[in-house]
Amino acid sequence: MVGLAFAGLATGSFAQDSGGQSLQSQASDPTASLMSFQFQDFYSPNLHNIAGSQNVAQFRAAVPFTLGGVNNIARLTLPYVTRNAAGRSGLGDATLFNMATFNRSWGRFGVGVVALLPTGADGISAEKWGLGPAMGFIAQENWGLFGVFNQNILTVGGDDARPDVNISTLQPILSHSLGNGWSVGSSDMSFVYDWDRDEFTSLPLGAKVSKLTKINGMPVQWQLSYERNFYDTGSGPRDTIGLTAKLLVPK
Repeated sequence: MVGLAFAGLATGSFAQDSGGQSLQSQASDPTASLMSFQFQDFYSPNLHNIAGSQNVAQFRAAVPFTLGGVNNIARLTLPYVTRNAAGRSGLGDATLFNMATFNRSWGRFGVGVVALLPTGADGISAEKWGLGPAMGFIAQENWGLFGVFNQNILTVGGDDARPDVNISTLQPILSHSLGNGWSVGSSDMSFVYDWDRDEFTSLPLGAKVSKLTKINGMPVQWQLSYERNFYDTGSGPRDTIGLTAKLLVPK
């Protein structure tokens, strides 16, 4: 399937936005006012302290809009667990966030709110509603961009019999342009701190390679990533390979 998809690709030039940021740069920037729809698959061939594998397919949509003269980005993430450590499958919990963004000479920063929605199947969902602040910044350089993105989820309701979800995630962002639509950078790795356990429960390190191209005139960014999670308590993923197809809808 991947081979058939790549066979129909044709490269082309990619315009810049009004702020001078290239489409390739916007595609790697979570604060950019760029509509996108991405389909991801994360396969973990091995897990910590347990035999087996895990696979998660994920859909993510980002929709920019203006409210009161301020640029905003709304993003919905819907994961589907095709197999977890317990051999279960089903829809996972959705996350929804909105971020107001502000352009600066050095790049862009944003502040907003993130929500956890207990939409998951039995045995997969946390069965909790969560809410908290989100923030981040991106700095632009001639070689690419760097920044950091933070989300915080605190339980506000749900099944009292289930553990609360009180976590903070920190995602470093690094992307270096290689030209001709190619770039390399950090994977979608997120460091997760659990406030109830008082420890980090995810310590990943990873990289990705990206290629921006076109399908029938529509820009699509392809990404291949690998990361290792060094948090080895429990039965979480150890190695994860990711494949992403990100459809971009420029203004």
